[in-house]
Amino acid sequence: MQKILNYVNGQLMPPNKGMYLENYNPAEGKVYSLLPNSDESDVALAVQAGQTAFVEWSAMPLAKRAAILQKIADLIDRDADKLALAESIDQGKPLKLAKAVDIPRASANMRFYATASMHVSSESHLMEGEAINYTTRTPIGVAGCISPWNLPLYLFTWKIAPALAAGCTVVAKPSELTPMTAFLFSELCIEAGLPAGVLNIVHGLGSKVGQAIVEHPAVAAISFTGGTLTGKTIAATAAPMFKKLSLELGGKNPNIIFADCDFEGVISTSIQSSFSNQGEICLCGSRILVERSLYDRFVATFVSRAKALLVGNPLEEQTQLGALVSEGHLKKVMSYIDLAKQEGGKVECGGVQVKLAGRCADGYFVSPTVITGLDQQCRTNQEEIFGPVVTIMPFDTEEEAIAFANATAYGLSATIWTENLKRAHRVAHQLKSGIIWINCWLLRDLRTPFGGMKQSGVGREGGWEAMKFFTEAKNVCVKI
Repeated sequence: MQKILNYVNGQLMPPNKGMYLENYNPAEGKVYSLLPNSDESDVALAVQAGQTAFVEWSAMPLAKRAAILQKIADLIDRDADKLALAESIDQGKPLKLAKAVDIPRASANMRFYATASMHVSSESHLMEGEAINYTTRTPIGVAGCISPWNLPLYLFTWKIAPALAAGCTVVAKPSELTPMTAFLFSELCIEAGLPAGVLNIVHGLGSKVGQAIVEHPAVAAISFTGGTLTGKTIAATAAPMFKKLSLELGGKNPNIIFADCDFEGVISTSIQSSFSNQGEICLCGSRILVERSLYDRFVATFVSRAKALLVGNPLEEQTQLGALVSEGHLKKVMSYIDLAKQEGGKVECGGVQVKLAGRCADGYFVSPTVITGLDQQCRTNQEEIFGPVVTIMPFDTEEEAIAFANATAYGLSATIWTENLKRAHRVAHQLKSGIIWINCWLLRDLRTPFGGMKQSGVGREGGWEAMKFFTEAKNVCVKI
């Protein structure tokens, strides 16, 4: 059985204590590889390697640094099919989704940030007759990057690319549920000639490896994507150490549909925003709010389309929903469906575990589930489920829609559907969400800030926001 290895100081190596964890293929419900069960001793070696490499990497000419990152992107493109297959097997997502979205975006992340440092400009402020001030930005040092399991290589590169481009070195921890593409990525880094110690990848449990990265005094910044409860733990550890923090956490995103919408566009896009990647995307619109005059028509059409979605073997072309990432997550999602029933919800479709024949007979599959009849304050509408489960509720007025949309502890994203331009702007400005889509979903410009309000996170990723996070600003004042 294949053993995944850590990537420390430019070398692939087993964990110090020789302990491994089982890695499951979620579509089969079976162990198919082993990953390191690393601990703080592995993290300490990685941080030491990052500190040593930082001297050379931060001083490297920007064009040379950019060329190495571009080379890594080239290798991702070369191995796109291999990486997509690995991602599908490891995470459970449809292979065609990994090919169309995950791996191309990983390459795009590396390319986007490769030359970023070459476009940095400094500010100057003239104090007439007295002095001139100018501002520099310098890399912060060793950064800790902890990425999630839903979009493994996509979000892994989203973190490390700006850190490396800024001149930082990195100690990274992929999710223990989906370690394979990060391991394959480490092989590409070696092939591309990334200097030893610039990127170090330590596999293992969040409670051991992730916590050790956060606690290490030489790690100056933490970039984390994952659950809100874990984010609170990280913040509690890092704040007294005065580390920089970027936390991209959970969401309970509203999809607001007014009666004057483009109905077919709403239906087709809302199916995507509800069930893409089995609903395991932090940006999925899990709460659908529909103006009452359109409500019955929308529910009937949406439920019909949801029933037609094919849950199946992720490797087959016709599959639209693959497997949930783990047995534990399957049980969590099913428990929320049971909770919705207890809270008085009506399951319009789905709500059951799907049993497939053949190779995937023991996989973790759930049918796309649509629930109506719940109020805004119930747990089903307040807590993140992170699966193929959506609720649909009616509203009567614009003010009521805004109140419903803002009625959770989260504020990551929201979608607005209306042909009334004034209303679209008016509602967008009143929603407490970091990302607003109007008449679309998941259109992403890498230059824009990404992140949420309230318990959806702290700070922003993307564009210059990410470059600023991994650098320190310094003002220099020169007396004239």
